[in-house]
Amino acid sequence: MSSWNEFFPQFLPGLWVTLKLTCGGLLFGLPLGVVLAVVTTSSWRLAKWAGIAIVELGRGTPGLIVLYLVYYGLPQAGLTLRDVTAATVALSFTTSAYTSEIFRAGLVAVPQGQREASRALGLTPWKELRLVVLPQALRIVIPPLIGFAIILYQGTSLAFAISVPELLSRAYNAGSITFQYGSALALAGLMYAVVSLSATGLAGWTRSRAITSH
Repeated sequence: MSSWNEFFPQFLPGLWVTLKLTCGGLLFGLPLGVVLAVVTTSSWRLAKWAGIAIVELGRGTPGLIVLYLVYYGLPQAGLTLRDVTAATVALSFTTSAYTSEIFRAGLVAVPQGQREASRALGLTPWKELRLVVLPQALRIVIPPLIGFAIILYQGTSLAFAISVPELLSRAYNAGSITFQYGSALALAGLMYAVVSLSATGLAGWTRSRAITSH
């Protein structure tokens, strides 16, 4: 445990990078997930099947392969990204694919009567979606989105593969210098767990509030 006192200050910058990767993946991935959800539920067949193809590709491809494709593959197409940027892009793509299904479930869960009432009031399809359907769908999907955010937070450890100085990378480097791999990785695991369990508690609280409000 004494080594934890030495490791902890070294790991804090890595935890900060991990949190930034998580926030970046959510910041860009969630809006794209909404777009994909709307596209996959649209009546325009071509757009619908294109959206489904993107979603299934994102869900079916391992995150590490997506990360490698962005970091090592894009330079061959003339686009080179920094390690943190590449990790954010890869995480955002994966996030959009998975959360699109969450958003789609939320859209489908909005009662059909709400849509019919919107049309009766003369709302355009865009206003119906923006003013009536989306606000209700977002309230429904908040708990599962928090759950996914926890998974994404833990998944940022994949960025270690392209030398992003996140939490796991810091722990591994500390272990390689001191040869105390067990202690370093245990502390990193504890730091992951503290944040994850805190977010899990938040998810449980929001779910209970949602149930109470209904």
